[in-house]
Amino acid sequence: MNGIEKLAPADIWKYFAEILQIPRPSKKEEKIMEYLINFGKEHKLETLTDDAGNILIRKPATKGMENRMSVVLQSHMDMVCEKNSDVTHDFNTDPINAYVDGAWVRAKGTTLGADDGIGMAAQLAILASKDVPHGPLECLFTVDEETGLTGAFELKPGFIKSDILINLDSEDEGELFIGCAGGMDTEITFAYDTEKVPSDFKPFRLAITGLKGGHSGDDIDKGLGNSIKIINRFLWKGSNKYDLRISELEGGNLRNAIPREAFATFLIHQDDEESMMEFYGQYKSDIFAELSAVEPNLKIEIKEADMPQWVIDEPTQFDLLNALYACPHGVIAMSHSIPGLVETSTNLASIKFIQDNQILVTTSQRSSTNSSKVDVGNMVQSVFRLANANVVHTGGYPGWTPNTNSTILSITKSSYQKLFGTEPVVRAIHAGLECGLFLEKYPNLDMISFGPTIKGAHSPDERLDIESNDKFWKLLVDVLGNIPKA
Repeated sequence: MNGIEKLAPADIWKYFAEILQIPRPSKKEEKIMEYLINFGKEHKLETLTDDAGNILIRKPATKGMENRMSVVLQSHMDMVCEKNSDVTHDFNTDPINAYVDGAWVRAKGTTLGADDGIGMAAQLAILASKDVPHGPLECLFTVDEETGLTGAFELKPGFIKSDILINLDSEDEGELFIGCAGGMDTEITFAYDTEKVPSDFKPFRLAITGLKGGHSGDDIDKGLGNSIKIINRFLWKGSNKYDLRISELEGGNLRNAIPREAFATFLIHQDDEESMMEFYGQYKSDIFAELSAVEPNLKIEIKEADMPQWVIDEPTQFDLLNALYACPHGVIAMSHSIPGLVETSTNLASIKFIQDNQILVTTSQRSSTNSSKVDVGNMVQSVFRLANANVVHTGGYPGWTPNTNSTILSITKSSYQKLFGTEPVVRAIHAGLECGLFLEKYPNLDMISFGPTIKGAHSPDERLDIESNDKFWKLLVDVLGNIPKA
């Protein structure tokens, strides 16, 4: 694993390296499920699987800790599968090609899967350990967190027995999370007709690549470029300046990732080529000037393309380009009660041509306030309804309301101060965690979330900070050793 096996603490890195060898796309977690079940059997631990595919492994308390409150450690099995367009990788079969890069662990051209593979690795290291003291322990591994929260939605009351839940799916060492945003998706479809390619027209392909992308919750306030917005800006302006016709438009991939790449095949009259290239040059200059500080690796390229067989009809093209231009993206509102916290946002996530002459546009909304989440979803809906598209809302999930009087919060703060001599930051997160759904099934759970530092999650720039992983491990071990009596 290019040096990963030599990192410390050895136990957590050992299991992370093993997890990286196992394909685990969302909704295709069969191989990692098999691995976890075999792990439980190998260590002679009670191992349960529910109807959704969630796995629970129980470990008895270590000697002298039998009277402590029971704790469930929780992570999710699946990973976001994103890669650069020039990388050959099949997430269904290929292991992650990870390596040590200075202070970080990265993957070559793909997501690393530290979200949430490192949380799983910590659980396995605790379960396998013979010298980490802890009370009665459960480890819950959920399925399909990234694309549907399916495991959390379908978790049944009574499956877990613990009083305290520690979620291991956070990505900022030194920060303790006690709340998260709720979310929903808004999906849009356009039906289009095909038309013959106009005579004397010349085809071109426009490519937007090199953007950072990132998590549509954690990174939405960083002002990063959105490849769909960038490419649509050229097409919208170009269609108002020239007789420009579109044959293909695609960008983004996942609902919870800011789109990094976008591609379009378009045609203009051959007599307009010189003027169009001048227009393109000014467009490119404007975009670079606006984004160079945050997107230093942005590439915008145009080249001649093969002649397509058709273009989409003009009324649909008009509706699509105008709606994409008007569609909100980014931060909608900041929290009035927690300084620096994004309260409400929306992500224009992907556009794809699908079967039956349909164009699918996917967006996602997040908010700490349920009514605001619905409101921004309706805002997106109204834009596309004006453009004669079909709009549906899907995948809604609740937020997690902070509890500042939490016992596990007090314990974790004390452990952090004792270990590292500094005060941790206590905050809510704009990303979605499964904790809100757990509270619906287990309303008395006392919960906290923490983890090592992961940057660039949901993008091929994902990287795990090595030093922070050591601190994450030490904090988890110390917290488990200080759980109070039942």
